[in-house]
Amino acid sequence: MSDHDPKRPRPVADSKSEMTEIVLPNDANPLNALVGGRLMHWIDLAAAMAAHRHSRHYVVTASVDHLDFLVPVRVGDIVILRSSVNRVFNTSMEVGVKVWVENYHTETNHHVSSAYLTFVAVDGTGGRCLSVGPVIPETEEEKRRYEDALRRRELRRSELARRKSLPK
Repeated sequence: MSDHDPKRPRPVADSKSEMTEIVLPNDANPLNALVGGRLMHWIDLAAAMAAHRHSRHYVVTASVDHLDFLVPVRVGDIVILRSSVNRVFNTSMEVGVKVWVENYHTETNHHVSSAYLTFVAVDGTGGRCLSVGPVIPETEEEKRRYEDALRRRELRRSELARRKSLPK
């Protein structure tokens, strides 16, 4: 298998991505706080970068687990989004994103939000799902996230089955 083979197993480190944004007035609500939808957009982009790096394919968002916004982010703050692939399930991948806010005036960092997104690798037309090579967790933290991803997947599938069984 060559380095460019999409089915080649890759370490989590190969998928790691970091994205940095400065919060501008057009990103904020009337209270000068970052709009939640803008943060959701950035989370989706950061996760997509990790999924793309791992899979070497186009990827589409299949699901996003719930989001909690832990602290407000203000105009002028710097937002740092770190992402990596937690686990691969044939054509889908769970990607974790952790978001931090940095205020360079007060020299403080705070955890803003964490999210787990599921991406599916697709062909160039977006019509056919493609197999993805496994991810190799190396550190203790990566191994924990790898195991936790299976539990989250089972919960997502269980909830989807429950919703499908509800009367229309």
